[in-house]
Amino acid sequence: METYNIPEIARNVFGVGSKDWNRRMFDSLIPLPEGTSYNSYLVKGEKKTALIDTVNPGFEEELEVKINMVSDLEKLDYLIMNHAEPDHANAIRFILEKAPNALFVTTEKGVKMARLYHELPEARIKIVAEGDSLDLGGKTLRFIEAPWLHWPETMFTYLPEDKVLFPCDFFGAHTAQGIYDEDIEELIPFAKRYYGEIMMPFGKMGARALEKIKDLDIEIIAPSHGPVYKNPKRIMDPYAKWTAGKTENKALIVYVSMWGSTREMIRTIAETLLKEGVDVRMYDLAVSDIGDVARELVDSRALILGAPTVLGGMHPIALYGTSLVKALNPPAKYGVVLGSFGWGGGALKQAGEILAPLKMEIVGTLQVKGKASEEDLKRVEEIGRELAQKMKA
Repeated sequence: METYNIPEIARNVFGVGSKDWNRRMFDSLIPLPEGTSYNSYLVKGEKKTALIDTVNPGFEEELEVKINMVSDLEKLDYLIMNHAEPDHANAIRFILEKAPNALFVTTEKGVKMARLYHELPEARIKIVAEGDSLDLGGKTLRFIEAPWLHWPETMFTYLPEDKVLFPCDFFGAHTAQGIYDEDIEELIPFAKRYYGEIMMPFGKMGARALEKIKDLDIEIIAPSHGPVYKNPKRIMDPYAKWTAGKTENKALIVYVSMWGSTREMIRTIAETLLKEGVDVRMYDLAVSDIGDVARELVDSRALILGAPTVLGGMHPIALYGTSLVKALNPPAKYGVVLGSFGWGGGALKQAGEILAPLKMEIVGTLQVKGKASEEDLKRVEEIGRELAQKMKA
């Protein structure tokens, strides 16, 4: 197929990446309810041309056709790699073979990471560092190192003449919908979900990156997933809040229940918190999209875990959810763990060991044998009221 939409996001700056409408899982971990995109950008100067990032495996030929519709791939001068992950860098060898004179441009760390996936021609590598730039003739590409967003080699590319920032995964969103941010009314929940899944463990590095770019004149943000932002403030303001770890008066409840006992305790604490004016978000891990949980973790002040015991430890689905919470390192300040067991406990102990590195204040725990009694539920209510007071303070 040679009929493609190629948006010109700025003068002689073209979106030549791909939309993956039907992909439903990323990294065998992240659900993609609306697919995703692999954004690649061609920048044409008066003298030279550069391609910023490439595409996921399987989209190389589409990338080639799109580039040739607005330029001549064979005469490409530079291939810029902001990030070595294969969804952005898979086509490096493909492009270098099609463009025999193109230089591969990335940081020193970028070269090391790219070599994990590709054999790179030594004579065609150009290493850049913070503040370095390339002159394309009337257009300049300036490089900004942004380590751990979300790999150690990540960098941003900035085009000052057109005030465009290319931040790769930073500011991204997993959705194939829309070309520009104005096309998607409910875009920020997707961006928040993406932040929770990908960037939240690196919040401090994200805050440093925002500090680095705060004085840049940015009119367009062109990430490598999701739509291009014509209104940078729409995504930069939420990122300032998220990377600072600011939370809302909100409790996220995640649980698993086998025969209803844990569920009854969870519903009791949820109703107690609602009475106390706390915003409650609840997810049964057995049937929920883990991406929704990641989104709510971004600004929840409290985390409540409900986990029954199975064979001396946490229910496997609760164990998975708890391990994921630990990995994502959310800013929640308070925690509660509730659970039930039949002939032997163990879930609470295991949950405490997993959550300990997060340094949340555990406001209360309760593990009941069999069905929760009236006294047990009263204790759950007490824990809920104590938690609500701490959250408000």
